[in-house]
Amino acid sequence: MQPKPNIVHLPAYQPGKPVEDVQRELGLAEVIKLASNENPYGSSPKAKEAIAREAANISVYPDGASIKLTEAVARHYGVNPDQVIFGAGADEVIMMIARAYLRPGDETVMAASTFSQYRHHAEIENAVTIEVPMKDGKHDLPAMLAQVTERTRIVWICNPNNPTGTIVTRDELESFLTGVPSSVMVVLDEAYAEYVTDPAYPNGLELLKRFPNLVVLRTFSKIYGLASLRVGYGIGEASVIRSINPVRLPFNTTRFAQAAALAALEDQAFVGECRRKNHEGRQVLKQAFDRLGLDSFPAHGNFVLVDVRRPSTEVFDALLRKGVIVRPGHKGYPNHIRITVGSPDQNGKLIAALEAVLREDQVPRA
Repeated sequence: MQPKPNIVHLPAYQPGKPVEDVQRELGLAEVIKLASNENPYGSSPKAKEAIAREAANISVYPDGASIKLTEAVARHYGVNPDQVIFGAGADEVIMMIARAYLRPGDETVMAASTFSQYRHHAEIENAVTIEVPMKDGKHDLPAMLAQVTERTRIVWICNPNNPTGTIVTRDELESFLTGVPSSVMVVLDEAYAEYVTDPAYPNGLELLKRFPNLVVLRTFSKIYGLASLRVGYGIGEASVIRSINPVRLPFNTTRFAQAAALAALEDQAFVGECRRKNHEGRQVLKQAFDRLGLDSFPAHGNFVLVDVRRPSTEVFDALLRKGVIVRPGHKGYPNHIRITVGSPDQNGKLIAALEAVLREDQVPRA
């Protein structure tokens, strides 16, 4: 038996190293994980209560259409329910879009260093990926627009971008969307939108009425703290959502995920508090990097990409031995590590560990 030839070279997605594995392998009593952009403050107590109540229904299939959650999200954002589609994380919505819209030989445009799943699913569909170099860690939207041809089906924009943490502004995005042909879908991935505090940041949902070829992705995995439950969603023109729905797997979001997300959405006070604490944490990390003479990209999500001036995998290993897990190996940034903004205690331990690593001769300069 042989798999499709266009997938044999594809790597499986590599998540951040589990805390338990590091503790066992290195014999460490305490390990902090700042690798997967999880919310260090957990999730809303209301979400946890909803999960506990739902335990009585564990043997019952979930609502296959996520009707109550769909209605709540639509109401929250002022869109119609038929404009919303749910997936097991925004990752699955990415997969569904690629499956529904990309044919062999179609072209899809994205930044050269961005969320890996855009390219991954394009290649599964045997599409041609056009990667456009970043400009100062940002999407170069004019250069991306120049790559759009009659063969282009989808353009992907991650805003804030993972892994660099940078944003494109409202004016930049609107200018880009105005220039994109209406036949080309633009997927705007706003997984980290709730963390942004910059007033120049665009709200993609406000642009939907003007640009019907736009699809906006959001998730409950990040600021809402429901990463383990896998629930994300896309919002777009109703006709576009209808065209994606046939490839959605039945019952793709669980009863627990739907119940917890519904409760979490209602607790915007929790979201606001997490945004405030994250903003403070970003400032603490930036001040520490400045003191250590390290350059980092302007951070707008709940993570920072910082240049440690050494091979990132070696710094990763050195930090790991000190009980701190970060994320190395980002395409185009061999000397950068991505660090999730943690709690004040976690940030303090990360800074102390990084400072010690940079002093040690065990990590040679690149």
